[in-house]
Amino acid sequence: MDVYDELVRLRRSGEKCALATIVQVNGSIPSYQSAKLLVRQDGSIVGTIGGGCVEAEVWNVAREVMESEKPRHLTFSLSQEAAYDNGLICGGQLNVFVEPVLPQPFAYIFGAGHVSKSLSKVATLAGFATIVIDDREQFANRERFPEADQVYAEDYETLFPKLKITESSYIIIVTRGHRDDMRVLRWALETPARYLAMIGSKRKTLSVMRELEKEGISREAFAKLHAPMGLEIGAITPEEIAVSVVAEMIAVRRGADPAWRDISKSIFINDKLRAVVK
Repeated sequence: MDVYDELVRLRRSGEKCALATIVQVNGSIPSYQSAKLLVRQDGSIVGTIGGGCVEAEVWNVAREVMESEKPRHLTFSLSQEAAYDNGLICGGQLNVFVEPVLPQPFAYIFGAGHVSKSLSKVATLAGFATIVIDDREQFANRERFPEADQVYAEDYETLFPKLKITESSYIIIVTRGHRDDMRVLRWALETPARYLAMIGSKRKTLSVMRELEKEGISREAFAKLHAPMGLEIGAITPEEIAVSVVAEMIAVRRGADPAWRDISKSIFINDKLRAVVK
């Protein structure tokens, strides 16, 4: 199996992987410069950088790199391996670069109104593949969303099972009403999406949460919800709101997330806030 073919397949399927490459060689080693090892999320591999303890150590680091999403640079002196790996007594040195290979992030935008039009455009420019979903064909169509990767005009509950939500998915709920927002949020809370956001005020957010809590959804489940969505930049227009939301998505994607809101604590535990929004 070709390393590059498998890398592309994994990325398209929404799976993380890590690629290790021998980038520098000094002396004799049991492989060659530019040799590659691809490590999948389940730990299985494609390719090799020579086997033995070096490859075992690189495999361990590759798993860490997938988790942290940050690359690592490793240096090995094979003479140091002689005591416990006779197969690698070559006396050389090699440097290995291990990098995460992340799938393209998908932004699932529920609702196809004015804010969604701007969201789809800004998210696309920022490198997200956008998927727009609404149950009204007059709103969810290619004419309104030419840049979107996919556009669906279907009932939400019918479409939910068809959507492949992964850790690279970003869900933004901007439907036309309170009840539709709740329908989508109920489903979204059970997904492994990396980012989940909903438009609306704290009062609206609290109302939706209370309804879902009555259905048995725990308070802790809401901890990953960004609501009101977007960074606090004073956004008013659909375009400004789109910029604030996509900025928040980028912060989450890059691990910079300064605006993470623990909604379950702020709304359900803070009695002062509870009194304000009643």
